[in-house]
Amino acid sequence: MLPTLRQLQYLKLLADHGSFSRAAEAAHVTQPTLSAGIRELETILGAPVVDRARSGVILTATGQEAVTRAEAILNQAEDLVQAARGAGEPLAGRFRLGVIPTIAPFLLPKALPILRTRFPKLRLYLREDLTHKLIAGLKAGALDAALIALPYDMTGLDWAHVEDDELLAAAPANHPMAQFAKVDPDTLAPRELILLEDGHCLRDHALAACGLQPPAGIGDDETFAATSLPTLVQMVNSGLGVSFLPAMAVEAGLTDHTAIVIRPLATEHPSREIVVAWRKGSSRGAEGRVLAEVLQAA
Repeated sequence: MLPTLRQLQYLKLLADHGSFSRAAEAAHVTQPTLSAGIRELETILGAPVVDRARSGVILTATGQEAVTRAEAILNQAEDLVQAARGAGEPLAGRFRLGVIPTIAPFLLPKALPILRTRFPKLRLYLREDLTHKLIAGLKAGALDAALIALPYDMTGLDWAHVEDDELLAAAPANHPMAQFAKVDPDTLAPRELILLEDGHCLRDHALAACGLQPPAGIGDDETFAATSLPTLVQMVNSGLGVSFLPAMAVEAGLTDHTAIVIRPLATEHPSREIVVAWRKGSSRGAEGRVLAEVLQAA
């Protein structure tokens, strides 16, 4: 005998809400009904999934493992329902799209109006996060697709090309770099580089494109690191150092009204590839390709 989707849903809600009463309310059933479903699940698994304590519900080791697997199963079931409802009509119904923060504010404002016009039945849910978290969400079934930048380890994923986004050097207007039409990365002092903090793929893309190593400071930490591109721009504008910016951000006006000079890099292929990615074998793959085509035109 196998667990039912309803039993797995009860367990997931129990883990989310921490009490039988709140989980039952979220499931729109009575508390005895939910409790009976959990007991049936425990019988099927042959082990308790929760410890019932005065302070609330505590998942056992078996329960924690069951919740992790239940999330993937429930997401796959939802994926099946959405695919069936949208058969023959791409990008209709719910579509969960992850986007990295170095793309979202620059590409989405142009693309979203086009999507609304062309696909009026689309219910787009957006999640902005770092690449590794979005890919984890894709593989767990929590996202249908993700708008990310390559190169990155894409094991288990398929993707469609959107555009190549050139990486540009940025420096204060009085920096010696401003004298040149192009900037040779070898002429940049590593200690004056300002980068996004570790975890942002743009940081790795910029360093790889220029053949540079991360700047080291005291304790092998960066002298400066920014948490976002707007912060990075303000740090460069304040004369703290030089950095690299994606062309899409510059074209969107990120450096407008600043005393920053922008120069192309004198190196081979100084760019990142923007793609829409999805799980291999996902029923939303065709929609991922359609989405990529829309983004290309944006």
